[in-house]
Amino acid sequence: MLELALLFFVIAIIAGALGAGGVAGMSMSIAKWLVLIFLVLAIVSLLL
Repeated sequence: MLELALLFFVIAIIAGALGAGGVAGMSMSIAKWLVLIFLVLAIVSLLL
């Protein structure tokens, strides 16, 4: 899960550098959601 978030973050950085703002924004949004899901699952697994 975290690897996918990092992949989308790298895609967002590359797309932003190349001037594709829409793709960069969408990739960054996906990366943020994946990091959030990862953190929630990590906390739940530590508590259980």
